[in-house]
Amino acid sequence: MTQPPESDAVAGISGESTPWWASGVFYQIYPRSFADGNGDGTGDLIGVRERLGHLVELGIDAIWLSPFYRSPMADGGYDVADPTDVDPMFGTLDDFDALVADAHARGIKVTVDLVPNHFSEQHPWFQAVLAGGPDAPERAYFVIRPGRGPDGAQPPNNWPSAFGGPAWSRLPDGDWYLHLFAPEQPDLDWTNPAVPAEFDRVMRFWLDRGVDGFRVDVANSMAKEPGLPDMDLSVLNTTPGATLSDVRDLRWDRDMVHEYLRGMRRTLDAYPGERMAIGEAWVADADRLARYARPDELSLMFNFELAAAPWGAADFRTAVESSLSAMRRVQAVCSWVLSNHDVERAATRYGGGARGVARARAAALLQLALPGAVYLYNGDELGLQNVDLPDDVLQDPTWERSGHTERGRDGERVPLPWSGDAQPYGFTTGTSTWLPMPDDWAAVTVEAEAADPQSTLAMFRAALRERRAFASVPDFTWLDAPDGCLALRRGEVSLLLNASDGPVPLDGTVLLASGPLTDDGTLPPDTAAWLT
Repeated sequence: MTQPPESDAVAGISGESTPWWASGVFYQIYPRSFADGNGDGTGDLIGVRERLGHLVELGIDAIWLSPFYRSPMADGGYDVADPTDVDPMFGTLDDFDALVADAHARGIKVTVDLVPNHFSEQHPWFQAVLAGGPDAPERAYFVIRPGRGPDGAQPPNNWPSAFGGPAWSRLPDGDWYLHLFAPEQPDLDWTNPAVPAEFDRVMRFWLDRGVDGFRVDVANSMAKEPGLPDMDLSVLNTTPGATLSDVRDLRWDRDMVHEYLRGMRRTLDAYPGERMAIGEAWVADADRLARYARPDELSLMFNFELAAAPWGAADFRTAVESSLSAMRRVQAVCSWVLSNHDVERAATRYGGGARGVARARAAALLQLALPGAVYLYNGDELGLQNVDLPDDVLQDPTWERSGHTERGRDGERVPLPWSGDAQPYGFTTGTSTWLPMPDDWAAVTVEAEAADPQSTLAMFRAALRERRAFASVPDFTWLDAPDGCLALRRGEVSLLLNASDGPVPLDGTVLLASGPLTDDGTLPPDTAAWLT
């Protein structure tokens, strides 16, 4: 591999003042599915605390805890009934405090979810709406409107829910409330000053308990188009579960949302220790995404372009360049993700089976070679694939709301296998788990992979260890590569990813490879290597 005459260097945040999160490796924990500490088959905070050793050995810098707040669990905990308490399913506030203390003692930062678009229907505010009717002052905290038609029997507009069906449900008094997601998740009205004030209180509650930051759920949703007009649904993809937004979709990415995010940033900046926030927003393009990471808004935004790209060198390069170029214009760094609790696991997206796992391992070496922050999803380090679950165990609201046409996200939320050769694979001391585990996972438990130097876990541990040598290098250079391949150099390390149909030569000493090399030392298809 040779450097082109005109190198394409891409800069990010650099210098002695670089914050810890700008190059951090975050590990997302979906609490119900990580580890069960009390034997009831559902993961909890005690289980997370007991398994911190695994994360230390893996080499991550921070964890992101998906919601563990009080919730009736209509949407996996994203229907929050009390955002300042722990649901008994997951433990207690004392358990949370102990987890934060232990994580910090082991050098691991702790970030948690913030869910600002909606509350649960069980939240005291909405319960007061139901109890008080038209005179309830709490109505002003939600998006509630009279219906259309002579008797108000039609929804106020034609907006669909992201989970399927209409985005409106009727109250007992005849008016309608907006829910961009499930009916159990009434949308909050952020134009009412009481709502941002409440989330300032919520953020401070957790910051005072020592959290290092937040992941802001659906960060593009709090602002609604003034007047709530109808949309031209014929030009939009409104399939339940669809993620990529359109500038014509009036439900998302309205300009006023940025003022709300600036308020969150002011709260973070009032605390020491480089507290941070990353936003989740599926928007029309990389330039619109970058607006959320301007210097006075959120610290990071998830760059989903890499996760959305099909397997292939050209598509990967386009995704990387698009993301980096847009973030560079607002002096922000990228945050790379391949999988999470809402996205089909990479090994499944890339074809499944042994080939899908091989490609996911290669893509992970690309992800970890790029400048910026990295987010791993629990199970990535084991090469897990989505599980094809029976219909009768599905819990994602998309399954019901779509009329059983969209299976939802349960397949990527199956509990992690820790040890043993049969269910529940050490996840719990009980006999069953909240979602069933497959019968063929004995080879992908943490225990089994820790004993195999060629395992996906071994590769991730080695990659995170080697990454520390160049994690603070703020830029990289594209290199010439054979057809169907991708090559770059960052610091003293080069990456070559082979997405072609045949082996390609290696130029340098192999530091780490995502899979075995050929007998003659070339890099086979569906494989990546770091070289010095």
